[in-house]
Amino acid sequence: MTQKNNVGAGIALMVGATIVFALQDGISRHLAGTYNTYMVVMIRYWFFAAFVIALAARAPGGLKAATKTSQLGLQIVRGLLLAAEICIAVFGFTVLGLIDSMAVFICYPLLVAALSGPVLGEKVGWRRWAAIGVGCIGVLIILQPGAGVFNPWAVIPLISALLFAIYGLLTRYVARKDSAATSFFWTGVAGAVAMTLIGMWFWEPMARGDWLWMALLCVSGVFGHWLLIKCYEMAEASAVQPFAYFHLVWSAILGISIFGEMLRPEVVAGATIVVAAGLFTLWRERRQR
Repeated sequence: MTQKNNVGAGIALMVGATIVFALQDGISRHLAGTYNTYMVVMIRYWFFAAFVIALAARAPGGLKAATKTSQLGLQIVRGLLLAAEICIAVFGFTVLGLIDSMAVFICYPLLVAALSGPVLGEKVGWRRWAAIGVGCIGVLIILQPGAGVFNPWAVIPLISALLFAIYGLLTRYVARKDSAATSFFWTGVAGAVAMTLIGMWFWEPMARGDWLWMALLCVSGVFGHWLLIKCYEMAEASAVQPFAYFHLVWSAILGISIFGEMLRPEVVAGATIVVAAGLFTLWRERRQR
């Protein structure tokens, strides 16, 4: 990938990607609220796999270069982790809503920082540990485990964030030997195979109008990943990653305006703390590099 170092364009592409992904979350919530989550994610993965295969076929070396890896087991595990994370996240949208789910999920950069030591052997200093601790306080404020009866469904986005953090760390690990194109290919193909083996047992007839929503979901998924690819071509990840938090803003707007969700004060307070802690860890990582 050729780096162009155009930070302004990179930021614009990242913000555009967060808008597309928020729309994708909203459509996923609508469809998974009516049909089985496994079927919705399976169809979504079919289009994703077709996209990565087409992308690999057009790249230098073609499919042969994209499939070549000495870490096949790890690549498959990565694909399975992401597929599981998407299923859990989509299910969380249906039981908790977009706002509460995303408010907890955004703690995943803190989980990445916490696990980077044992998984990747990276040094995590006291400042980053302090930020992780502060972020955990923010998550507790959102979940409110001591306020009346604790809702067990609130743990779902936390599990989703943990799986996504492990997926991200394994992506860093395999990048030591494999190209980004190889990792991208196996993410789509392994996930599609796994979701087909599961989702085919949960097939349901879908209304004609909902097939249009499904098509839009698939197109938005491909378009969102394309925007991310272009984003990282334009600028370094450390420069544009903080703007990924706009995903929470767009999800909140969709949740309130379309699904009638409420923006609770504790969610605002907790999410603000989590975002601040996440931005601090990103800043520390960039400074150390």
